[in-house]
Amino acid sequence: MKLANRIAIITGGGSGIGREACKLFAAEGATVIVADRDEAAAEAVASEIAAANGKAEAVAVDVSREGEVKSMIEQTEAVHGRIDILVNNAGYGFAGTVVDSSEEDWDRLMAVNVKGVFFGCKYAIPVMAKNGGGAIVSTASAAANIGIHNRAAYVASKGAVAALTRAMAIDHVEDGVRINAVCPGTIESPYFTRILSGPDGAELRHGLEDRQAMGRMGKPVEIAQAMLWLASDDASFCTGTNLVVDGGWTARGDRKQKKKA
Repeated sequence: MKLANRIAIITGGGSGIGREACKLFAAEGATVIVADRDEAAAEAVASEIAAANGKAEAVAVDVSREGEVKSMIEQTEAVHGRIDILVNNAGYGFAGTVVDSSEEDWDRLMAVNVKGVFFGCKYAIPVMAKNGGGAIVSTASAAANIGIHNRAAYVASKGAVAALTRAMAIDHVEDGVRINAVCPGTIESPYFTRILSGPDGAELRHGLEDRQAMGRMGKPVEIAQAMLWLASDDASFCTGTNLVVDGGWTARGDRKQKKKA
């Protein structure tokens, strides 16, 4: 029980990596706040945890809206008295070069992927600090370390998360708050499930699997396990780290795909 009696907020908890993180953290003893813009999805995950004798609560939140994030943090503190762990996992991507991308699409993605991390940390860190510290884990990407074809906005956003992680770690080390990020490779998520459901799905899958040195896409639970380590006392000497979990993609370098995924 690595997280016994801890209070953990996980954004984007309604599906994919977030869902697996919620389930894993609850299994390790945490009370999990399953936060997602899709309230029904958050409630489904909370119910799944409860059915397994875990502790979870669902909350609807759009991380790009400061007021909603602030309210979530305040409500969690009011009910539980503290926040021990924050996982900034909510995020998404879209295809496009800078030439193809509209200002509206760019701003919307940055609001979720970067401002969402900023808002979560802005309001959670003071709560953690006054209660002796805590751990924050954000979801960056292997894309923070290498370029990806046709994903300009996404790559920029995840590079920002990685850099922000390092800066915040230094700013708040004396508050007892450890701040790290995980950098996943290509994961079998609902996002890629939709992409691969098209007529070119088999070819696209081959390209996505081939760019990982291990020759396969990762599983959401494999990223959740990395998040668990960073959030637990096992990583007590770890802050400002962007932990790469990408099947060897970064070490190998990107390969140009035949089809735009």
